Amino acid sequence: MMPASLSPERLEPLGLPTPYLMTDLGAVSDRYTAFRRALPDVRVHYAMKCNPSPEVLRTLDDLGAGFEIASLGELRVLEAIGVDPADVLFSNPVKPPAHIAAAHAAGLWRFSFDSPGELAKIAEHAPGAAVYVRLRVDDHSSVFPLSRKFGTDTEDAYDLLLLAERLGLRPYGITFHVGSQCVRPDAWAEAVDMAGKLMDRLRHDDIRLEMLDLGGGFPARYTEDVPGIERIGSITAEAIAALPYRPALLVAEPGRNLVAEAGVLAATVIGQEFRGDENWLYLEVGAYNGLMEVLQTPGGWSFPVRAGRDGDLVPYTLTGPSCDSTDTIGAGILLPDGLTTGDVIYLGSTGGYTLAYASNFNGFPPPTPLFTRD
Repeated sequence: MMPASLSPERLEPLGLPTPYLMTDLGAVSDRYTAFRRALPDVRVHYAMKCNPSPEVLRTLDDLGAGFEIASLGELRVLEAIGVDPADVLFSNPVKPPAHIAAAHAAGLWRFSFDSPGELAKIAEHAPGAAVYVRLRVDDHSSVFPLSRKFGTDTEDAYDLLLLAERLGLRPYGITFHVGSQCVRPDAWAEAVDMAGKLMDRLRHDDIRLEMLDLGGGFPARYTEDVPGIERIGSITAEAIAALPYRPALLVAEPGRNLVAEAGVLAATVIGQEFRGDENWLYLEVGAYNGLMEVLQTPGGWSFPVRAGRDGDLVPYTLTGPSCDSTDTIGAGILLPDGLTTGDVIYLGSTGGYTLAYASNFNGFPPPTPLFTRD
């Protein structure tokens, strides 16, 4: 998926030095507006790990979004652009004690947890803080499942929230994560129903939770269609309406859904070779310079790919510049015949995780971040 404003036909004549990642901040605004329209009662707390560029963060802050962090380092980035820590959620279920203490001292007061050990850390380093438990939910239909690493079942969550109260903490809410790039539109509704059962049980212990956090996982379009946020919102809203009571605060933590489709990565071909019956293009950017997701999934990751010129389409294998043979973007990618050294390739839907994952492996630099509102 490439925004019309970032199509190769518009970018090629600009002659910008590659590699670069061009992000359309207007497209980010549009996706935020669409999300709020689909779930109007849900406050957005952007998962800043997805793209922590200050330009993206300022755009969302200006629109009224809150933020979700996984570390003290991310909080410091938000503070640098004027975000109040009191409006930030610390949703990483396992945090370094020093991060808890420093975040609490800065004014952040809401912390996620999923274990007795984490509650003990929060009670020691952020006494009196509000805490929200992370449930383990069905995430089998997501590209990146998370339930093996984080989350607890409803029985343990019940005990943990009672423990939180005994530790002098404030039992505040429930969160969950259906897995990154979830393509099952009723996944959030099923998780909300699970949370509702826990909320109902806690009422009998005089605990009325104030927040339900829908987490992240909302998908973006790459080369295949995904459920639209309107459909997800409609199904999820029905589940919210069926809760035993309405929490004072409903939030969600979208990341990829807001920023992925807003970015286009431009990379120059640094080499072209025939190896056996394969036509290889070597790009100046690969997995280690920003396209790490191609290595994280068994079947690779399919970015929409286009070239700056037309021609009969033939299959190519696209690979990165490093000496690592796994640094390959994909095979059988159809592009115009005759591409060679010096041609520019454009990869769409690269606004999410590209810059956050990028390194200087083998001395090859990440793409330069550029921004437009056109």
